[in-house]
This record gives sequence, structure tokens and C-alpha cells, in this order.
Amino acid sequence: MTVTAPTKSRKAGTGTMLLAAVIGLGVAAPASAAVSPAVGKALQAAQSAARAGNNAAAINAVNQARTAAKTPEERDKSAQMAAYVFTQAGRYADAASALQSVGAGPSQLAPLYYRAGQYDKAIAEARKGGGEQMQILIAQALMRKGDNKGAVAAYQGLIKANGPKPMYLENLAGMQFKAGDKAGYLATTERLVRADSSPKRWQTLLANFRQNPLRPEAKLAMYHLMQATGNLTTPADQMEFAKLALVANQAGTAKAALAKSEIGADAMSQRLVQAADQMAAKAVGEAPKLAATPATAFKGGGAYFGQGQYAKAMQAYDVAAKGGGAVGDQAMLFKGIAALKAGNVAAGRKAFDGVGEKFGMFEIAHLWDLYAQTRGAVSAT
Repeated sequence: MTVTAPTKSRKAGTGTMLLAAVIGLGVAAPASAAVSPAVGKALQAAQSAARAGNNAAAINAVNQARTAAKTPEERDKSAQMAAYVFTQAGRYADAASALQSVGAGPSQLAPLYYRAGQYDKAIAEARKGGGEQMQILIAQALMRKGDNKGAVAAYQGLIKANGPKPMYLENLAGMQFKAGDKAGYLATTERLVRADSSPKRWQTLLANFRQNPLRPEAKLAMYHLMQATGNLTTPADQMEFAKLALVANQAGTAKAALAKSEIGADAMSQRLVQAADQMAAKAVGEAPKLAATPATAFKGGGAYFGQGQYAKAMQAYDVAAKGGGAVGDQAMLFKGIAALKAGNVAAGRKAFDGVGEKFGMFEIAHLWDLYAQTRGAVSAT
């Protein structure tokens, strides 16, 4: 009896695109397998049912084949078909168990255990196999487990063995951030941006960055950076940008963001527009008074910033910075952004360098400094 190999499965895996080549596996019986009529008939039935999407019937048939199998060859063919059928049904642990029973290797077992969520087993098998694909799987499995430091080490190993591929560096940066390795994170992001400062590179970098908890002021600075790099494109981001700008007294910034977003007719959207209009109207008169003392100068700087008066905003932020603490770091960060918008790259970089590590502004200040180094000033918007 001859059994034709099932078509390989191309179902999407549960990992990232980086794992596509690893976990997009197909498990199939050999193209031609001489087996007894009892085994062959059951295997054919399993294959036909699986192709038709009848997983229950396929599993029932393949179990019959495994029960009837007597010779090593029959057991091997039945196990291969069982793995195929279980994979089609999304029962990856059962597929791995079937293959393991006939001595399958790491390249088959590790991806199945990964897709089953059995990350320790996936890692153990992948370490037996070696090679770049298995290294990727190990790194991703460690990440899924929440072992951020382990994932950092795995990605560093990948880069050392296979070169600094952008996706490896991107994932390494994300893991370093989650692991609290600020120095490593900043070094990796710098490496990425210096190699490629295109909008697409910034899009990927900022998409990873924004997944982490951020203070509102840091998030606002992130949205300004998204805008500067051509990545502030969705109505939802523009609305969030506007809300954060209003909190920082950047009424003009909020109005500009709202003008580019798809404002709905709902009451909340309309109140946001009204608040931006009212704040903008008051900003001109209030800004000088607010900018005069450290306690209110950050809001004064925001008022000038929103009006596009960047030189005055920088002066106000200098006053705010005298108060020190979190507000001092926020002031230096936005002074740097204002300086870049004013075309003064040197002043911007100096301001970013004055942001400390204690109050959650340091990483976004570093990204802005990278922008200044690789792309220069920001066109005022």
C-alpha cells in the first residue's frame, strides 16, 4: 500500500515574523511508504480527512493506523502522519509527542513545542539542534517566558554568530529595555539609527519604544518625535497627541494635531476642540507671566512652544529647569525639542545631554539626540 505525502501546512505561528521560517513547519508522511493494507488504509483515510478539514475523523483514522502498526517502518509512517494531522488540528504538543516517539530531531520538535507554549521543552530541543533558526527560537521562547535577561543574552549570541541584522537588533533593544538595561538599550538603538535613519527605521524603533510604560511628558515627546520622523499618521495617535499637548499647555500643538485628525461629532471630540481653542486664545496673554517663575515656567514654555515661538519657549524652559527634579528634566527635554524646531541643533543636543536618568525622560531624550545627530533640525509644524 502506498501513501502520498500530505501537503505541508503553512499556518501562521504564534511567534513574531522573525520565527516564520522556523515555526511555519509542515509535518508530512514520506512520498511513498510501503506498509500493510490495514495501516495503509487508515493512513489514507487520515490524510483525506485532514485535507478536507475534518480533524476529528483524521485523528481517529491515524490512531487506528498507529494501533495497527507492527514494524518500525509502519510505526514511523504512522507517527509522521499523526504529527501532520495533529498539526493541522492545532494540537502541537500531541504532534511533538508523536514525532518524539520515533526519534525525531530538534528541527521538528522544537518548533512544535514552541507553538504548544511549552517553552522549556522548545528551548531544550533547540539547544540540541544548533544553527541560526534554532537560536531564533530560543530567543523568542525566552521572551515568551518573560525571561528578559535570558532573551537579551540569546539575541546577543545571535548577533555575534550571524551579524547585526536589523530585526535582531530591534528585538535586542526591546528586551534590553524590558530588562532594565538602559545602557545596553541606548547603545543598541544608536547602532540601529546610525545605520539607517529612514522613517521606516524610526517607525519600527518608536513602535517598540511605545510599548513600554511612559510618563505623560515622555509620551508627548515621543509623539513629537513620531511627527518629526513622518510617523504620526493615524487619527488615534493624532488625538492622543492633542490630549497630551493640552495637558502640557501646548495649545497650538494640540490645535494642529486636531486639524489633521478625523474629529468626530461626539461630545468628547468637540470638547477637545473647544478646549484647544480656548487655551490657544489665552496662551498669548498668559505665557509671559507663566514663564517668569520656576513653578509655572514649564507651562509657560508650553504656551510659547505651541505658538511656534521656540526661542521664548527655550528661555521659559530654562527657568523651569531651575526648579530641578522631574520638572527640570522635562524642561530640558522640551527645550531641546524647541531648539531643534528653531534650527539650533547644537543647543538641542546640549539640552538633551542635561536630562538625567531618574525621572523617566532619559531614554526619549536619547532618541531625540540621535535624531539631532542623524537628521539635524526639525521643520516647524
